[in-house]
Amino acid sequence: MVMGISFDHGWMVNQNKREDEMKYKQVTIVLVALSFLLVAGFSTQAMAGETYKMGLSIAITGPTSDVGSPYSKGVEDYVKYVNDEKLLGDDKLECFIRDDGYKTEVTKRNFEDFLDEEIVFYLNYSTGSTLALKPDFEEEKIPVIPASFHAGNLIDSNYIFLPIASYSSQAVGLAEYVVANHKGSGKAKVAMFIHPSAFGRASYDDVKKAIDAGLNIELVEIVEHGKDLDNTAMLKRLKSKGVQYVISHTVQPPVATMLKGAQSLGMLATTYGESGKITFLGAHYAGGPGLIALAGSAAENYYWTTSYKLMTAKGAGTDAQLALAKRYGRDDKLANDSNYTNGIMVAQVAVEAMRRAKAKGKKVTRESLYEEMLAMNGYNAYYPLTTVGPVTFSKDDREGVDTLQLYVSKGGVFYALGAPFSSEYVKKIK
Repeated sequence: MVMGISFDHGWMVNQNKREDEMKYKQVTIVLVALSFLLVAGFSTQAMAGETYKMGLSIAITGPTSDVGSPYSKGVEDYVKYVNDEKLLGDDKLECFIRDDGYKTEVTKRNFEDFLDEEIVFYLNYSTGSTLALKPDFEEEKIPVIPASFHAGNLIDSNYIFLPIASYSSQAVGLAEYVVANHKGSGKAKVAMFIHPSAFGRASYDDVKKAIDAGLNIELVEIVEHGKDLDNTAMLKRLKSKGVQYVISHTVQPPVATMLKGAQSLGMLATTYGESGKITFLGAHYAGGPGLIALAGSAAENYYWTTSYKLMTAKGAGTDAQLALAKRYGRDDKLANDSNYTNGIMVAQVAVEAMRRAKAKGKKVTRESLYEEMLAMNGYNAYYPLTTVGPVTFSKDDREGVDTLQLYVSKGGVFYALGAPFSSEYVKKIK
């Protein structure tokens, strides 16, 4: 338990019967083991548990460190919690966390070093490195959860699992929201503002496919942003082309710069779809409380989607996250960061696979964890409390939480808007 609140609720949502059965087995196993130790005269050290090892390579510094730093701390704190609360019984969890500076070649070296440590589960970070290391994951037959939600990670792969709905699901879902709530005449005119990388480009092809399948928007322009601190020319160009909505798929700093630029130019919509202004929307890494901290009042009325719960959605999961951060000495900014939640959640899923393998009497190995990941569906879906829907995986679907929540920034806080949803057009184009 963390300060009276536990993430452990999710383990038991569909597991009560299983635990009742296991209690008898565990008691029997313990009695037999104790009897054996007494007869054989083994030392107490013989009762020591095993240590399971994971690795995380992530951009704690460099580009996208605004994501990587809180994410890494989420993983770190949850691993501490697992060991402190003995969620794996007498067994321990060790997670090697290394900075890769958002450089694929460094990520590859880190992964190779982790293999020398005999890790049984791996947490990767960027889209580029996930795609580059895909053959290595296949060769090692190791389950992998990346911070990248790129749907392409799953192509020609068996061992990569996306924690939540893909970037494509997010971007297309936002475009669907634009269509459903468009107030002007004719097609909604949309631009996409994306990171100049494989990560940024991960969704726009599927947005185009959704348009070809009947999604009623006009995709006016795709902007791959640079490092410029002045978006004036770009914003004026979009305005001259009649752009009414901008969907961002990047990280927080460039979005904050764009929003402040739009505000200074008088282009920022004060209500959704305001005539003559631009309404801004964004996928997971292009929003969150950190964006408000960077953009200030320019983030007002920014629409954003993710599969994670925010601290404004009060409940057991959010209470547990705040208590976890407090327990390990984190400040309020980190405690409320959506990417801290992100890091907690991926560690939760890995640990859940370990718990399920142990509950079935299996040795915790790459193979047994892979089997347990594929079995997380139906009555065996996992409810981590950090997300707006359950985590479900199978051989045919390795995209975790299928639902998204739309949030809108009001008065310096993101609030949920409507119920969780899933993209209808992504289902069509799949």
